[in-house]
Amino acid sequence: MRKFFIGLLLAGVLFGAQKTAIIEVEGMTCPLCTSAIKQSLRTTPGVIKAKVILSTKKATVVFDDTKTDVSKLLHAIEVVGYKGKVVEVVK
Repeated sequence: MRKFFIGLLLAGVLFGAQKTAIIEVEGMTCPLCTSAIKQSLRTTPGVIKAKVILSTKKATVVFDDTKTDVSKLLHAIEVVGYKGKVVEVVK
């Protein structure tokens, strides 16, 4: 049992606490918009995966919360000229 808890502790340290943020993005009008936002999010340290969908005007971002947070994700969106609003963050 002790080895199990040590394994869980190490997994948390090695892999971090992964979360998913759903962000509404204002101002997207074309596929180039989604590409710019996706690229900016993906280059943010701690982001594991980013998906941006034009039709829903939402970005889904999987990130390591030991390396980044939602304010940095929103900043990455603002840097390329859009405004984001966090709808939901799930573990």
